[in-house]
Amino acid sequence: MAHPNQNEDVAFAHYSLKHRVIAWVSIHVFGSVVYTVRHGLLKGMKRKGGIGWLPAALSGGAVNAEHQFWSGLDLSGMTVYDVGAFQGLLTLFFASRAKQVVCFEPNTQNNKRLMENLQLNDIKNVSVRKVGVGSLQESKTMVSSPLMPGGASVDGKMVAGILEAGDGTVTEQISIVTLDQEIPSAGLPAPDFIKIDIEGLEIEALRGARATLALYKPILFLEMHGETIREKKAKAAAIVAFLWENNYRNIFHIESGSMITPENSDVTMQGHLYCKSSAT
Repeated sequence: MAHPNQNEDVAFAHYSLKHRVIAWVSIHVFGSVVYTVRHGLLKGMKRKGGIGWLPAALSGGAVNAEHQFWSGLDLSGMTVYDVGAFQGLLTLFFASRAKQVVCFEPNTQNNKRLMENLQLNDIKNVSVRKVGVGSLQESKTMVSSPLMPGGASVDGKMVAGILEAGDGTVTEQISIVTLDQEIPSAGLPAPDFIKIDIEGLEIEALRGARATLALYKPILFLEMHGETIREKKAKAAAIVAFLWENNYRNIFHIESGSMITPENSDVTMQGHLYCKSSAT
């Protein structure tokens, strides 16, 4: 939560020097090494990338509220959509617990590593779609930094933050789809659970899934993003208002344990939301 005297328009420093050093080591020293993860949600699974081969105390892998939540969640028999799959950290976990997983990851490098990690574990119940998810079917420019592989984005303010960091950038054109269009046109299975983590465009993905939410009423898990405190508050308010308007009124904030309404949406600007439809 913001300090009362903090300027709400100052951009966050999302990736510290420590994060960048870890990313550099992961890419340039151990990028092609296959290892068995020693801790966390993927303990015992094989992976390329990251430093999960280190003990938790050395790699920053201590259990947090999000990991505790995932560990206790029953996904058996469910079809899970992983929107913003990155390199498969949650995709692998979902695959081990759910009936099937459909994941969306448009970034070329992350998509390649995602496919490698699935193959390393001989996972057969995951389909991968190399497209982004939004509110319109369109093409956009994605910008990423080699030292911030999880921060690839098409959001204007987040892109500006990546460029300002000055670590070198990679740009590519990606296709954006909406879930309302993609599910019927591609013959995708109906979602029971949708996780969305797409670096600030979560509200756009929700807007492009309005019919999907009304028809299937999937459980939602949303990560909250924003480049400043003011932007985080605005995006949180927009997301909660959208959920409320679309009969998703069972909204739980993972980190604080609070039930959320439009009146206390500021609480959600940090962390994650777990949302269930209240429609009958």
